[in-house]
Formats: sequence, structure tokens, C-alpha cells
Amino acid sequence: MTLNRLRRLSEPTLRRVLHLYWRYARGLTLGVRGLVLNAAGEVFLVKHSYVAGWHLPGGGVEPGETLRDALARELLEEGNITLDGPARLHGVYFNAHASRRDHVALFVVPAFRQNAAPVPDREIVAHGFFAPDALPADTTPGTRRRIAEVLEGAQLTERW
Repeated sequence: MTLNRLRRLSEPTLRRVLHLYWRYARGLTLGVRGLVLNAAGEVFLVKHSYVAGWHLPGGGVEPGETLRDALARELLEEGNITLDGPARLHGVYFNAHASRRDHVALFVVPAFRQNAAPVPDREIVAHGFFAPDALPADTTPGTRRRIAEVLEGAQLTERW
């Protein structure tokens, strides 16, 4: 058996072993958030039961899920919001506040439906649309920076 043939035969197994190693040696977490804008230019924010402050809706990307699928799922779960058109990827950020391995993809959502207001539950205790110049006082700094980047043209940063 030639070296090239042996390499071709062993490559799928080797790739699986390396990916398993990388998962534990340098695994990352990936999340999505959506900056949802209504017709009045207001931003949809949520307040969680387990973390302080107001945030853009979003959450973790599950194994086998695309970023856009995760965004659609999280918007529906947290805001009863259904995408009515494509969401635009605004940026990907390192989120050291969560962990040394966390990254967040931010999407701008200009077209959506919200057939009914979401019902507060154990995860989301409050929600609402807010004018960018009248955000709740405890809106998180990262959320404020993302809103300023999208709506005011503030400089895009790489850290949440």
C-alpha cells in the first residue's frame, strides 16, 4: 500500500480524532443576538431572570444549527418574533464577559412579525421596544455599543 493511499484511507478517522481533541483543547462557544428594529426605529430588548440588565435577544448556537437558524429560534423563543426577510450579519465579537472562549454574531433584523407580545416566563421576565435615545437605565454597555454601531455609525469593535 502506498503512502498516499494510506493517508487517504486514514484521513477521515484522523480528522474526527483531531476535531474531538480540538473540541476540548480549544473549544469555543458561539452565540447570536438580533438587533430587531420596528417601523418606529425602536429596538427590541429583553430582561433575563438569571443575568442583570437589558439585552438584545439571542442565545447559543446548538450543534448542527446555522447562525441564522439559531437567530430565528432565539427570536421566536424570547420575543415571539418571526423573521420576515433576511437578517444582515453586522459583526462577530469576542465576549470575554462570558468566557475566554465566547463569541457572538450580531444580526440586524429589519423585517419581522410579532403576532402577539411574548409572555414573560422563567427565562425572560420583561421585554419591549425602546427608542434608542430612551433605553432603560440598566441596558448593558455591550448592548448600548452595538446599538450605537448600527444606528449611529459608531466604530465597530471586536469585543462585545
